[in-house]
Amino acid sequence: MVIAIDGPAASGKGTLARRIAAHLGHAHLDTGLLYRAVARAMLDRGLLLTDEAAALEVAESLDPARLDESRLRDATMGEAASVVSVHAGVRQALLGVQRRFAARPGGAGLDGGDIGTVVCPEADVKLFVTASAEERARRRHGELLRKGETVSFEEVLADIRGRDERDAQRAAAPLRAAPDALILDTTHLDQDGAFASALELVGAGRAG
Repeated sequence: MVIAIDGPAASGKGTLARRIAAHLGHAHLDTGLLYRAVARAMLDRGLLLTDEAAALEVAESLDPARLDESRLRDATMGEAASVVSVHAGVRQALLGVQRRFAARPGGAGLDGGDIGTVVCPEADVKLFVTASAEERARRRHGELLRKGETVSFEEVLADIRGRDERDAQRAAAPLRAAPDALILDTTHLDQDGAFASALELVGAGRAG
């Protein structure tokens, strides 16, 4: 069984995907980490994130088994990954990695921005998790403050809106809900409420 969970930045899709996978005993892949890893490698080498040829070279040599998640989740990597992810060649290079993960026995849950539309269009269940830009910025701002980072809410909101625009307008696999995706708006839900609602949708999707 494959569960595809998509949605914009800071919608809560990653947390939900991890909890759902653990609940069902499935493997989980945060596909955004792959793009963050490409961006991090480029920055480490002093390469421009807008250099598509360089990004493709990095993506093709990426070892998904060696992702240092702690380095990839710092404040700058989400923005950097959003820039790298617009490159069609990078998306194509990482497509095989994601599909091989989804094909593993025992079930898999993947979250990202194009899982239900491109990576796993035949997924058994597709969720599209969303929330208002203001609520997503509030959550992300709180996370950053708890990590001791100094940033204003206005800066975080501008970042969220910028990423939304890039993700929706990129030529390769733009962010959108698959036609058969089940929509979950988490704007007014806490993590437990979102998880309960997501499990209900997953159950409905499996039954359908």
